[in-house]
Amino acid sequence: MTISSAITAIQSLVGDRITQSASDLDLHGRNESHFPITPPDAIVYPISTKEVSQIAKICNDNGCPIVAWGAGTSLEGHALAVRGGISLDLSRMKAVLDVSQGDMVAVVQPGITREELNEDLRATGLFFSVDPGANASIGGMVATRASGTTAVRYGTMRDNVMGLEVVLADGRIIRTGGAMQKSSAGYDMTALFVGSEGTLGIITEVTLKLHGQPESSAAAICAFDRFEDAVETVIATIQMGIPMARIEFVDEKTAGAFNAYAGANMPEKPHLLVEFQGSDVSAAEDAKVFGELAADFGGSDFDWATSNEDRKALWAMRHNAYYACMGLRKGARGLTTDICVPISRLAEAVRATREDIGDSPLIGPILGHVGDGNFHALLLIDPDSPEEAAEAKRISANLAELALRLGGTVTGEHGIGMGKIGYMEAEHGDAWDVMGDIKRTMDPNGIMNPGKLLRPSNT
Repeated sequence: MTISSAITAIQSLVGDRITQSASDLDLHGRNESHFPITPPDAIVYPISTKEVSQIAKICNDNGCPIVAWGAGTSLEGHALAVRGGISLDLSRMKAVLDVSQGDMVAVVQPGITREELNEDLRATGLFFSVDPGANASIGGMVATRASGTTAVRYGTMRDNVMGLEVVLADGRIIRTGGAMQKSSAGYDMTALFVGSEGTLGIITEVTLKLHGQPESSAAAICAFDRFEDAVETVIATIQMGIPMARIEFVDEKTAGAFNAYAGANMPEKPHLLVEFQGSDVSAAEDAKVFGELAADFGGSDFDWATSNEDRKALWAMRHNAYYACMGLRKGARGLTTDICVPISRLAEAVRATREDIGDSPLIGPILGHVGDGNFHALLLIDPDSPEEAAEAKRISANLAELALRLGGTVTGEHGIGMGKIGYMEAEHGDAWDVMGDIKRTMDPNGIMNPGKLLRPSNT
C-alpha cells in the first residue's frame, strides 16, 4: 500500500485527469502565506461525486493522503499536501445544481467561486452574501468556515450553509441538513463539517441560504484622526443597532497602501469603510444616523459611493488590501493573522496590537471586519531573514494570547490549518482531544488532509 500504487489505480479511473507535471505540482504546492512551496505527488480533477467516492476508497486502501483544493486562497496552509499524496482539485465540479427562489436557497458544487455563483444568480433577484474578499471557492469557504465584510449583517458560512453532501474517507457518501429552515433530528452534522478544513471528508455539494438583492446601497469612506475614535464608532454603531451591511476598519498604513496600489486619495489616517443596504428611504436614514454618530467621534465628512461602479471600486480596493499592503515592502512575504474578540474589548485589542507592532522593526498594517470584532495584522518579512520570521511569529503569538485573554478566539475567519495548531489546546482544552476522537472515528487511516487543525498525534 503506497502513494504510487494509489496514483496508478486513480489513473486507470480518471485517465488524463490526473497529472504529475512539474508546473501543476508547483501550482498546487503554493499558497497565499509564508509557508514554503509543498507540492503533492499528483493532482486529480474529479468531475462527479461518484468519482470522488472512488478516489477516496483508493486512497484509503493505500494509505494515501488526500487534500481538497479549491481556489488556493487560504492563509494558513490548509490546502498544502504536507505529507504528500493527492491534491484533489475540485475546480471542474462547479455547477449550480438548483435554485429555489421560493425557498431562497441554491444547491451548488464545491468548485464554483462566490463571484461565479452571484453572476449566475443575478437574474433571480437573489444573492449569496458571504464575502471573504478573495474569490474563493464555495467548498473552501465551507471547509474554513469563512467570514468577511458582510458578516456583520448576513452572518458567516456557519449561518448560511443549510446542508451538505460529503464523501467520507472510506468512500461513503452522506447528506446532512437540507433546504428546510430547522430540524431537531439528531446531531447537527452540517455544523460538524463547516470549518473542519477537509480533515473529516470531501464536500461535494452545498445547499446555501440566499438573500434578496437590496433595493438601494450606499457606501462611504470616513477618516479619523485617532484609531481609538474609529473603533469606538464601530462599537457604538453595533450597540445602537444601526443596520450596517458592512463596516470595515483600515489603519493609516493600509490607507497609504491603497493610495499607492489603487490610485486612491485617502488621507493617511485610520478610516472606516461602510455600506448601508435597504430601501431608498431606509438606507438614506441609516446613513444619516451613522454620519451623525461618526461626527460625534471626530469622523470627517463622508466620501460617498452610490453608483454600482463606485461601490464596486471601493470594495475591490478593500478586497485587494492584501496585495496593496504587500506593496509596502517589495519582495516581502506576508504573515497574516487574525483574531476575533467580544465587541466591547475591540478597542483594547487593536490598541495593544498597534503598540506591539510599533515596538517592532516590522511593517504591520492592521485592518478588519471590525463590525463583528474581527481584525487582521499583515506582518511583512524578508523571506531570507530568520530573525524577521521569528519576530513576526512572536507578534502573532502575542496577538493570539491577547485574544484568549480578552475572551476571544485565535482566528475569526482564516482558520487553523498548520499555522495556528499551537493555540488549539489553550482555546479548546479537552475539547481538542474530542475533535481528535471524532477524526479517528471518521478517518481511522488519517488520509484526510493530515497535518492540519488537530493535535499531531491525531492526524
